[in-house]
Amino acid sequence: MAVTSVEMAGGKTRRGAAVLLEVLRSEGVEYIFGNPGTTELPLIDALLEVPNVHYVLGLQEASVVAMADGYAQAARKPAFLNLHTAGGLGHGMGNLLNASVSQTPLVVTAGQQDSRHTISDPLLFGDLVQIARPAVKWAQEVAHADQLPVLLRRAFHDSTAAPTGPVFLSLPMDVMEEMSSVDIGEPSNINRQAVAGGLPELARALTSLRPGKVAIIAGDEVYASDAAAEVAAVAECLGAPVYGSSWPSRIPFATAHPLWCGNLPTQATGIAEKLSGYDAIFALGGKSLITILYTEGPALPPSCAVYQMSSDVRDLGRTFWTPLSVVGDIRASLQALLPMLQQAAAPQRAAYAASGQKVAEARRAQRAQAVAEVLAHPVDAVISPRVAAWETVRAIGPDIAIVDEAIATSSDVRLFLESAWSAQYSFLRGGALGWGMPAAVGASLGLGRDRVVSLVGDGAALYSPQALWTAAHEKLPVTFVVMNNCEYNVLKNFMRQQNNYISAQEGTYPAMDIVDPKIDYQALARSMGVPSSRVTRAADIAPTLEAALATDGPALVEIMIAAG
Repeated sequence: MAVTSVEMAGGKTRRGAAVLLEVLRSEGVEYIFGNPGTTELPLIDALLEVPNVHYVLGLQEASVVAMADGYAQAARKPAFLNLHTAGGLGHGMGNLLNASVSQTPLVVTAGQQDSRHTISDPLLFGDLVQIARPAVKWAQEVAHADQLPVLLRRAFHDSTAAPTGPVFLSLPMDVMEEMSSVDIGEPSNINRQAVAGGLPELARALTSLRPGKVAIIAGDEVYASDAAAEVAAVAECLGAPVYGSSWPSRIPFATAHPLWCGNLPTQATGIAEKLSGYDAIFALGGKSLITILYTEGPALPPSCAVYQMSSDVRDLGRTFWTPLSVVGDIRASLQALLPMLQQAAAPQRAAYAASGQKVAEARRAQRAQAVAEVLAHPVDAVISPRVAAWETVRAIGPDIAIVDEAIATSSDVRLFLESAWSAQYSFLRGGALGWGMPAAVGASLGLGRDRVVSLVGDGAALYSPQALWTAAHEKLPVTFVVMNNCEYNVLKNFMRQQNNYISAQEGTYPAMDIVDPKIDYQALARSMGVPSSRVTRAADIAPTLEAALATDGPALVEIMIAAG
């Protein structure tokens, strides 16, 4: 019997879409997040033969990208998503930029028109590589099915290499249909836990400063490195307060820890004031001092030295001069640094302990004052954002993941968090609205379909409400909490903080009120299969939320909060 070319090649012949799915399975992919169109039909058809890769349907590409983002963050591994041609990539671009800023590892693909007729400018055709390039680490189009194993594995590798982030592959329809006998090979095992150099010098520098004069900033990279315990050990050794980033993707530190001092302000003057009492900061991870509105002066006092540790060399010394910063994986490097710090700090152990005690007492006093303020207004006719935040956090408790895009209450929510779980809280770091609700859906999948609470402002809820349908369709226990003040409150507050806006002086804000007509979030939720309820009294927040959290599937709770 004659030997066929396929047998001689030692592999089976199958379509490019099947090759792609083989690679995904070998890379441990559980879910494909997508919204299919004509160019994705080969992939959808191939899924029939791969039952252990589940397609998560989003009804709009912006939601699809954010679902993948939430999944990747929660699961701590790259997510795979598939968009539809130039238009679908365009729909998803806002949340793709969010993922880029948050440095979320994503393998982003989009179906491309059949390359055999792109010369005739067919419908839906566009230069996907050029469209994607500003929002990803790199972008490339697959030319042949035989290229899929190498390019896909490269995409998974590079999305997780520092700096982590999205990468993009364009998948022409004819490549997905092309027959191939290519061998997909095996996934590579790459250990990225490099220990930084210069640690003895860093230990000497940090312990040469007086106890109480070093502040630690736990950036998002602490979460990515799973280094919360190591950061706590370093903070306890130095008796140092631990602050979070000014505009975080995560709170990567246990909010119940006595040395946790909350997130830094979002304006340079506020950050400088908060750090004015320190001689140095030890910044773990980059991009921790993000500012929003311009204010006069730098975010760091000139007398405050910057020591930094990051796996991304580009962030070291980028904005502020540093006498010493080191490149390495944060967890592995802190584990190596800690015994050096303990030895160098031993002669002043009592002074470091006293410093830590002082930090803990100040933190307790700050939180007690905020709680007392809330308890002084339990039956106000209108629910203030702080009261809403307190009651909501109290109902959620310390063990349920929170995905926050409710800007009007976010600072108060972070103030009241009290959890030993350093992965409880995530936030919209990219700043482009429409991330929170679908990210919560993805987070639930990334946590093994566990319960998640999505806190979202009324304005942000209108960007990606399609997430409600996916949560219902997947029967996920996601509770959506809409903080509704019927306005773009954060914009009004920004204008009030300035002295030169006529709108603030007259109390009239064009295009900032979501009224006439008001949005019926109850009907919106029910139309997508999600039960809903509305709260107008502070006393009803906790019991309503507790009831929603006790359900098996998704629910929506709308809380009416004070405007202005």
